[in-house]
Amino acid sequence: MKAIIPVAGAGTRLRPLTYTQPKPLIPVAGKPILSFIIDPLVEQGVTEFLIILGYLGEKIKAFVEEKYPHLSVSYVYQEERLGSAHALWIGRHFFNDADEVIIAFGDAIIDVDFSIFMKSSYSCIAIKRVTDPREFGIVELGNDNMITKVIEKPSIPKSNKAMVGIYKIKEVPQLIEALTYNIENNLHTEGEFHLTDAIMRMISAGIPFSAVEVDNWFNCGKKEILLETNAIFLDREGYASVDLPPYDNTIIIHPVSIGKKCKLTHSIIGPHVTIGDNVEIIQSIISHSIIGNYSKLNEIILNKSVVGNDVSLSSAGQSLSIGDNTEIDFGHQ
Repeated sequence: MKAIIPVAGAGTRLRPLTYTQPKPLIPVAGKPILSFIIDPLVEQGVTEFLIILGYLGEKIKAFVEEKYPHLSVSYVYQEERLGSAHALWIGRHFFNDADEVIIAFGDAIIDVDFSIFMKSSYSCIAIKRVTDPREFGIVELGNDNMITKVIEKPSIPKSNKAMVGIYKIKEVPQLIEALTYNIENNLHTEGEFHLTDAIMRMISAGIPFSAVEVDNWFNCGKKEILLETNAIFLDREGYASVDLPPYDNTIIIHPVSIGKKCKLTHSIIGPHVTIGDNVEIIQSIISHSIIGNYSKLNEIILNKSVVGNDVSLSSAGQSLSIGDNTEIDFGHQ
């Protein structure tokens, strides 16, 4: 079993935060999105990974090498973002000898029992019911819960079951054949080569796919959803910080996640706040927010805000989404 994690996207809907911070490394409840994908796969015994890099790929590679030095990880770069199928196709030489592969896209957090994927006798696709299936790749099911059709962002959907970005493929040579055929024959949808189209080619050739419905799908592509996801996981056991050190004249309203070597002075922090490492907060009130590493906040009131790494803020009461290496001063004139 090998795992493939494409993380080449630019995360445009979270800009300006993602101009300098890759979306898979944004922290949720003190844990980068990418770790929510890698950790359960490791728990299932997966030790070989292919990570398909693109935008800010060196930051992702550096994180993985530091966080997971025990894993066997290969990297390829998708220089042109031509779609998910193209990303897999350029990495095909890594997994062409695998008995089966897990594909997990690195931009969402998904509650799913990965053991179901591992034990399935068929190739399978993770799905979740959605309110507007026109925004997603969707599956159509037969009476036996087997997938009869997959289609990318249909204008007139016949199903509300969206693909959430996790797949197990048992027929690896047939997957590579389908990817290659579509790319070499320039068969794309809306200008991109989608994995959906390659899977449809496999289904048309008689390869069976089953559907696995997930419990939750947190597609953290917007600030509001990112903050909601952060709050949900902080409310779960095992994510919020416990046994915090004493902070100078500071009130902590749990649940919160506070990183290492933080200096909090004369402030109120929480609830549902994630703070990275080496952060300094002085005379501030922070709630329902995510604060990146090495940031400094002075005399700030923040609610429902996302602040990147190395940010300096002083004297304001706003709802913000701020990228890395930024300094904003709302001082009074």
